Amino acid sequence: MTIKDLKPALIFGIFDQITQVPRPSKKEEKIRKFLLDFAAEHGIFAKTDAVGNVVMTKPATAGKEGAPTVILQAHMDMVCESNNKDFDFENQAIETIVDGEWLRANGTTLGADNGIGMAAALAVLVDKDLVHGPIECLFTVDEETGLTGANNLGDGMISGQMLLNLDSEDDAELFVGCAGGVDTTCTFHYERSMAPTDFHYFKLDIEKGLGGHSGGDIHLGRANANKLLARFLWLMTKKHELSLVEISGGNLRNAIPRAAHAVFGVHTSKKEDIVVAFNNYVADIKGEYEGIEPTLELHIESVERPDFCIDTTTAHHLIGALYCAPHGVVSMSRDIEGLVETSTNLASVKMQPDNTILVTTSQRSSVESRKWDIAHQVEDLFELAGAKVSHGDGYPGWKPNLNSTIMHLASDAYEELYGVKPAIKAIHAGLECGLFKEKLPHLDMVSFGPTLKDVHSPNERMHIPAVERFWGQLTRTLEKVADLKA
Repeated sequence: MTIKDLKPALIFGIFDQITQVPRPSKKEEKIRKFLLDFAAEHGIFAKTDAVGNVVMTKPATAGKEGAPTVILQAHMDMVCESNNKDFDFENQAIETIVDGEWLRANGTTLGADNGIGMAAALAVLVDKDLVHGPIECLFTVDEETGLTGANNLGDGMISGQMLLNLDSEDDAELFVGCAGGVDTTCTFHYERSMAPTDFHYFKLDIEKGLGGHSGGDIHLGRANANKLLARFLWLMTKKHELSLVEISGGNLRNAIPRAAHAVFGVHTSKKEDIVVAFNNYVADIKGEYEGIEPTLELHIESVERPDFCIDTTTAHHLIGALYCAPHGVVSMSRDIEGLVETSTNLASVKMQPDNTILVTTSQRSSVESRKWDIAHQVEDLFELAGAKVSHGDGYPGWKPNLNSTIMHLASDAYEELYGVKPAIKAIHAGLECGLFKEKLPHLDMVSFGPTLKDVHSPNERMHIPAVERFWGQLTRTLEKVADLKA
């Protein structure tokens, strides 16, 4: 069985087309062309704004012109993570695999976040049998790495009164609130020193961690490869003179790092001590993460002596800061049981060509003051270590409205169809809804979607039966809105 055999055929057929179009964050040119070509092929009005967001519109079914206009919203870009280092996300299509009741990709992220939301919106636009009021479909750019599209949505692009965000990941759940977030970037400047000739050099690799979404999966206690790497290096600095040559780990601000590596040296006489210490460290880590990280691997191997290394002072400060940097859940919500309130993700460590090392962290909280509190703690730690620190603009949270009309309609639609009343929840991950609400306070919003697992990692998969329920809920909700008067 392949994706072409799955039902509902309309939505899976469009999703299949989307998987063939490369769409990394900040490089949405190809998917934007796909959307505009799709609109032209089906005679749908489409427009774009200065940052590349796309809006398509569909008139109401005859007799439903007086209903509130509903905005269906999804983002174009996808997180690009792969187990194959040679996979080219800018030019290669995603290869999908039907695995029982799940759809996954072959060693890469699937891109159901948020390709399935895009597919659902496009399916609504071309389905001639649906009964609905006026429809606007908004497809935003760069949700994953900067919320650029939502932050810079052009004036007059949307005019609807209700918004269905199609970017949630749990069947039978409706989301009416989300955390706000801010990124913190820490830059270390280093001098290149001659690598000691009487040192033995190693490459340490940490790979195949589960990773995952730094909002939705942060409470699962998965390993952060950057933290594991820094921990071993810090332990070695307490016993040996250490020369740090290279260090890198993680990729995206909103993904828990699955892999990291470092090249370092110690005096030749201490070579065997490092090997013994590493073996003991691996045993400790395997014990700590038993049952949590089944595929995690740690390796060490000898390498040739490099010409240069990072100066000793910077290396010492960097390793110490990474070791001490907070990561994970900071506090839980006192209002909604089981909801993470505040968290931080030590997302990436990258060496740059200009003799700098860039450390990126991401903080989230449903309480604005606590979001900035943890961001400032990260700031002070890295400033004490000698880094230059800056914060991004951040994005606001979305405060729940339990009297929302669209929430109740979407809830009733699911219950009528499937006999289950969906749970009403807030999400620790960021959604674009907070920015839409800030710009357009009148919007009545809810977010829902089919079940997705391990998004932002190559283990990402989508539950096939949940897609059919998602499509049913979406179309029934639109029918119910069509019976209202604006």
